[in-house]
Amino acid sequence: MFIRPLRRLLTRSTAVSRFHTFPPCLSSRKILQNFKLADIGEGITECEVIKWNVKELGTVQSFEPLCEVQSDKASVEITSPFDGVVKEILVKEGEVAKVGQGLCVIEVDEELLDSGSAEQVDPALSTASAPSPGIPNSKFVEEDAISRAEQIHEEPSAPRRPHPMDPNYSPPSAPHVNPENVLAKPSVRHYARQSKVDLALLSGSGRDGRIEKKDIDAFLSRQVSPVSVDPASAAPRAQAQAEQDVIVELGRTRYGMWKAMTQSLEVPHFGYSTSLDLTSLHSLLPILNSHIPEHFNPSNSSSLPINPSALHPAPSPPPVPASAQFTRLTYLPILIKTLAKAMMAWPVLRSSITPGSANGGGKPTLTIRPHADIAVALSTTTGLYTPVIPHADTHNIYSLSSQLKHLSFLGRQVPCALTMNEMPKRGATVTVSNVGAIGDGEYAHPVLVPGGGVAIVAIGRARWVWDVSKSERGERRLKVGVSWSADHRVLEGAELAAFVESWRAYVEAPERLIGEGI
Repeated sequence: MFIRPLRRLLTRSTAVSRFHTFPPCLSSRKILQNFKLADIGEGITECEVIKWNVKELGTVQSFEPLCEVQSDKASVEITSPFDGVVKEILVKEGEVAKVGQGLCVIEVDEELLDSGSAEQVDPALSTASAPSPGIPNSKFVEEDAISRAEQIHEEPSAPRRPHPMDPNYSPPSAPHVNPENVLAKPSVRHYARQSKVDLALLSGSGRDGRIEKKDIDAFLSRQVSPVSVDPASAAPRAQAQAEQDVIVELGRTRYGMWKAMTQSLEVPHFGYSTSLDLTSLHSLLPILNSHIPEHFNPSNSSSLPINPSALHPAPSPPPVPASAQFTRLTYLPILIKTLAKAMMAWPVLRSSITPGSANGGGKPTLTIRPHADIAVALSTTTGLYTPVIPHADTHNIYSLSSQLKHLSFLGRQVPCALTMNEMPKRGATVTVSNVGAIGDGEYAHPVLVPGGGVAIVAIGRARWVWDVSKSERGERRLKVGVSWSADHRVLEGAELAAFVESWRAYVEAPERLIGEGI
């Protein structure tokens, strides 16, 4: 009767007693959670992972940035819903994830887990530090401790490495890198498999060390022995490779532009082109540039001999970020301001189309907005965007110039920093494309897409011309060509022509802005 307890007491080692310092019921249970890409709205079904802010086996706190994804319209930052450790990243940078697809696996404490935050992975993969709470089975505890102690005693010691001065010493080889952990697009990985190239042996020349197709071609060219290459045949071979077709996949933004332009065929366009006289604005522009407010142009600050806040603190202007400050005013914000003034007099240009039901049971309707929402076409390195300036009629000329400068700064970031705040779902009613700032053309044929408002205008490059329309002798005038495309389902041709004349009245007589209080 006393043989079995005595045997346990004699066979228990010191290492075994350290396994159960705390009761198993007090240990927390770890659970793996599959964090999925949620539906971010606006009909978006997939997103491209641009950047991961955490690495595998890294800790993350609730509401900390987890990753950044980019859709057809904007980039969105996704935060972590709970505290834990990122065990595995399922969608690498540059890959596309569908809505509802798992992005990463996070290990969290069962006690801190919100049951509705994410979907649990197979419970068999969960790491439990102890059995369920309750009185532990003593037989299970002792046998488990003995088996662990035997594993510790049977574990062989690491072999002793020779000294570097030892003749038998060999330098350690570089650690092998898993090709799956290398940053590369799926098309590049496919090309590497066809070329039988290990991506772990390459160093990427792209962003954040991303491997490009040219890196694989450079690696293959280095593998060719210079002795076996005939110099006479090398040049024709390189020329033949340069003349081969190259297949390039469309990026997320350009593919979105592809779909939008295809849908634009559903809109019947009505075009209208004319020119606006900017001579009066040209005379007014130097005066406006010399009086840019200090909060928009800090270098234009001037100290007054008398403090205006001596009696009472003067109202301070709103803070302006450095990306929205400017030193020179251009024609574009003045044209947008005068356009907004004309739109306030024409409600049809402040309307957006709401299509009828899919089964044809309801008629389309127009929603008249109380303010002028104007979008600006912005060309970036990743594609074309149309950020919106809401309530453009409430801004002054300096504020509009600041808005344009800030939107241009966000669009130049890589990846594009424009978000849903700058490109809301409702969009704008009129879009402005300043093509004259890039090319030397005067007129264009802009394309109106569904959901892009009721009209779009392309502004060409301003030119000094000799105008004889007002006098026989003529005079030198600064004119700019404007090209309109309108949705002919909503706007009549006469309405668009009359609206452009209302816009012309403000542009060619900017003194009206002073009389109307700007």
